[in-house]
Formats: sequence, C-alpha cells, structure tokens
Amino acid sequence: MNGHINGSANGTTEETIDVAIIGAGISGLNAAYRVQSKLSEYTYKIFEARDNIGGTWDLFRYPGIRSDSDFYTFGFEWNTWPKDNPIVPGEDIKEYLQQSIEKEGIDRHIAFHHRLTALEWSSESMRWTLTLETKDQTRHVQARYVIVGTGYYDYHEPMNAEISGLGNFQGTVIHPQFWPEELDYTNKKVAIIGSGATAITLVPNMASTAAHTTMIQRSPTYVYPLSNPTRRWFGWFIPSLIRSQLSRLIFIFLQRFSYALCRAYPKQARSILIWRMRSLLGGVLPVDPHFSPKYNPWDQRVCFAPNGDFFTALRSGKADVKTGHIRTVTEKSIILDNGDVVEADIIITATGLKISVASGVPIKVDGEKISIPEKFLWNGSMLQDVPNFAIMIGYTTASWTLGADATALLFTRIVRYMERRNAVVAVPRLEDPSVLTTRNITDLNSTYLAVAQKHMPKTAEEYPWRPRTSYYVDIWQAMFGRIDRGIEYIPASAK
Repeated sequence: MNGHINGSANGTTEETIDVAIIGAGISGLNAAYRVQSKLSEYTYKIFEARDNIGGTWDLFRYPGIRSDSDFYTFGFEWNTWPKDNPIVPGEDIKEYLQQSIEKEGIDRHIAFHHRLTALEWSSESMRWTLTLETKDQTRHVQARYVIVGTGYYDYHEPMNAEISGLGNFQGTVIHPQFWPEELDYTNKKVAIIGSGATAITLVPNMASTAAHTTMIQRSPTYVYPLSNPTRRWFGWFIPSLIRSQLSRLIFIFLQRFSYALCRAYPKQARSILIWRMRSLLGGVLPVDPHFSPKYNPWDQRVCFAPNGDFFTALRSGKADVKTGHIRTVTEKSIILDNGDVVEADIIITATGLKISVASGVPIKVDGEKISIPEKFLWNGSMLQDVPNFAIMIGYTTASWTLGADATALLFTRIVRYMERRNAVVAVPRLEDPSVLTTRNITDLNSTYLAVAQKHMPKTAEEYPWRPRTSYYVDIWQAMFGRIDRGIEYIPASAK
C-alpha cells in the first residue's frame, strides 16, 4: 500500500508508510513479523533509537544478564527457542533475535538511530505524523497506524532509591542499567543492594571472581531453581524442534497453573517454596529472616535461579545475604539498622527500574495532548480516544512476550476487520468512565511497580477494559473475541 518518500529543502525527509513500529526490541520485532505475515501488502518500518536491535538485551550489560522468564515463552512463537536451557544469557538472546529477523527479512525494515520525539494524529488526514531525531536531521514520517513496542522501562534513568550516606562512599557505585565495561571486580568486596531478579542474577556471576559478594535486602524474596522438565521427561526420544515447541506449550501451562495455584492456596504455596529454599541453602544461612517473605507468592514476582546457581554461590561461602534496612553508608562500608556492617569496595544499587510508557513521548490527537494515566486500556492493547494506535503491554506474572504477541495478533485482526467495513480509523471510546470499577493494571505490589501505577493507563473490572491476566483468555480474545465493543470504526467517507 502506502510507501513513498519526498525530500524537502530544509533537510527534513518526508515518508509515508502504512504501519510505523516504534522499538526494535522483542515486542517490536514480533509485531513486525505479525504485520508482514498477516498484512503482507502493507508497508511497515521499525524505528529504533539505538544502533542495534534487542532493546533491554542490548542496553543491559551487567554480568550474567539473562531472561527472568523461561525463553520458550519469552521467545517468538514463530521461531521457538531451540535449546534445552529455559533461562537464556543476554548474548544468546541477542544472537537469537538477530537470527530470527534475518530469517524472515525483518532486518531490512529497521531504521536505526531514529529516536521518536513526538507523535501527532490528524483527523483531517487520518494519519499519524512521527517526529524522529537522527544523527544529523529531523525527520517527519506519516503512518496510518502506529504500534509502540518500547517496553515499559526508562532507558535513560533508573529508579532512584534513597540510600542514606551513599555520597560518603569512597569506592565505586554502579547501577546495573549503566554497567561500565571496564569495571574489574576481581578480588573486590562487592555489596549488592536489592533482592529482585537483577540481584539474584548478579550474586552467582560475581561471586566466583570477587573476594566476597553480599546481597543486602530490605525484605526477602522467593527464589526458585528452574530447569527444563521437557528435556527431563522427553529428551531421550523427541527431536529437538518438536521438543522446543512442546516446551513452549508446557511452560505456558506451568506459568498459568503455578500462578493460579499460588493465588488459590497461598499458605501451602508459601510453605512449599520456603521448604525448597531451605533444602537448597544446606544450612549455610537461616531461612528466617533471609528467605521468609512476609507476602504471599506472586504478590511480587518469584525469582528464578537456573539450576539453583544462586544457592550454589551461597553454599560456596563466596556470597552471603544480609537482611535489614540500611542505616547509613560510610566511606568503606554499609551499616544496617540491626548493627550488621558490610565492608565494600563496590556498591551495586539493584533497587529497581523506572517505568516509562511509550518512552515518555508526547502524544497528541488533533492538537490535544494525551495523558496516558487518564486513559483506559482497551483489551490490553489500545488507548481510549487514541486512533489507530496499539501499545505492547505484556504480562508481569508470565512472559512479557506472550501479552505483546496477543496485542500484535489483535491489531492485525482489527485492520482486516476495518477493511471489510471500509473503515480507515479505529478508536476505543468510553462514554461514561464513572460506570467502570477501576483496578490496577497489575496485581503485583513490587516497589517499582507500585510507584509506576500513576504512569500507567487505567484498567477496570469490566470488559473490554480489563487488564491482562491470562494468556489463554487474551489469545482467544485476540483471535476470536468480539472487536466491536467499546471501539468506534470510522469509514473513509467521513474524511
């Protein structure tokens, strides 16, 4: 369909396409595949601010960075992860993404060093105008549809945690989001502040080289060792390709089943997880207070340790855990409120990530600025009163990509539905928001997610404004559910 370029005298390049995809991370790349396979006659382009694909997996460079969900479900449905390790190192993820897009020709549709700075919809032209900054010019691109696949992390600024006395420290202070390549922690005393997935990853990967590694946590986390049951059950007689596809189905089921079980029987789930952690600790640390969270499983994310590597590091004596609030930081140590003192040469503040929806880019519809936190999310995929616009919001209690793929499939189905109705605009509408019972977009209460709620779109108990909760429900809705409720389709004749 549309796909032409017009040069202009002021150095600004004008281009018109059908679908503009923002971000060349896993969500954006997956959306590109769905567009080119289901809307093959539509032109599309991916605009990426960085110089490489991967998004999170290109940004984060800390030791041992890896997926925090199994990669059979975190990877692409159309190119399933072929190996037997469910938790995958960052470098392998980047290689997998590159191989996947080259196989499908998606790499030819990516414009690197294109940072989106503004999005504006015109009802007169029925198109979006994207303002993009490159190294040497400002570009304006017009598109009929926009898909935002930038994830939900702020790439430029982490979540700041107030740590008393941190300015006194004379050693090196690092946030994992901006890991310096030249950092040498050999034979150094390392203190990692935090207890989330990043901290659980850093401990075993730094402990083998550092003099000693201490994880300092305000409160404990559930940590569970993860292996591949498909390999264990069927590996000896099922070919690799079929095994990876079977692994995907099994892990999708296990994610949902284990989550539902934990929510239905929280006391029993808590007892099982604590029993498992106690057995893996081997007596080197007491479960209470270090591994006995006050909250129930999946009130916050359960962290995974592939093959129990986190516990192996603790049993080796090269790493340990301290639990308590930080009273202050001195020139060479961290003092907790219980009197514990942790000496350190390096402090790593793995205290969470700052949330940013649509990368914080200003969005306007006919000159009126859209405030995302004031808008409701339609079917987990589109924003109230924002035309021809899809936003990738995945799961926080399962693999992110499953939810992003549901959005991509729903988007392509809506476009085909519009064709049959001779419509050119699709915009979610809500006549009276007061009739809805609002709820948080996620049930998790982790600190960084609790802080982020005020930046996220609204969701409700009522259909079609519910948040994502179940992949089975969402994928059915994307492929077969009603797409005529809470949404207005505007015909070309209205132009």
